[in-house]
Amino acid sequence: MTLSRRRFLTVSAAFAAMPLGAQAHSWQGFAFGAQVNLTVKGPRSQAQSVLAEARRLIGKLERLFSLYDPASALSMLNRNGALAAPDASFMALMQAADYAHRVSDRLFDPTVQALWAALSQGVTPDAARARVGWDRVQISENRIALGPSQAVTLNGIAQGFATDRIADMLLARGFGDMLVNIGEYRGTGGPFTLALSDPAHGIMGHRTLSDGAIATSSPTATMLGVQGHILHPTARPQWSSVSVEAAQATIADSLSTAMVLAPRDQIQIMKERSGIARVTLVDFDGNLSTV
Repeated sequence: MTLSRRRFLTVSAAFAAMPLGAQAHSWQGFAFGAQVNLTVKGPRSQAQSVLAEARRLIGKLERLFSLYDPASALSMLNRNGALAAPDASFMALMQAADYAHRVSDRLFDPTVQALWAALSQGVTPDAARARVGWDRVQISENRIALGPSQAVTLNGIAQGFATDRIADMLLARGFGDMLVNIGEYRGTGGPFTLALSDPAHGIMGHRTLSDGAIATSSPTATMLGVQGHILHPTARPQWSSVSVEAAQATIADSLSTAMVLAPRDQIQIMKERSGIARVTLVDFDGNLSTV
């Protein structure tokens, strides 16, 4: 996945004091169209081993969800219109996307890929807009099928999903002090201070992350002509950036995307439905508010 992302969270604090024999170990790379940073606290040999395992898992997930790898599960789904016996991780992500679609009153809709393609190519988008509609996607136990001429992008949720998978793996291996950044952040231990930065207005504040996740979306981070890249067939961006704090990065990622398109009262409803902790909004004039 080589899309320029809309994430504007930067980490600006290291681990708190560490016990004797424990050190912070990090790996940096690039995946899902974003800079990846993994930091764990523990003995060197174990940390190096688990970071290597994390890199392999990131590679596996990216190969499933990439729009640009013709052999990926997502590419095969878009090319064939259906996918039989999908990988468990692919199925889990599609189910998470379905949940985000429902809890956001259909504002989160991965079937905007055809619309994205039309706009990026300078093609009149009317025909592509008519293809959008997650309700036409059929998800059963062993098969996923798209509606006629539909295509899916997972760019609004895959980074969060990968962040959670890596964080869960690190926790399962006994690394309870860690920070995962795959375009979205999830951490335990810390505390970590994250700067909230809007692409138009700069640093807007800070958040402290000790146990949970945070994701930020901004429609103008990538432009498609005169239009921002967060798309919907009818809704238009209402905010310059939206940051969502939640227990899981998957829901923070997907709902930060959807909330860009929602007025404040609808954001409040989404927050209550999903149980997320806090939403930070920056309007196009640079005013910050929280829900």
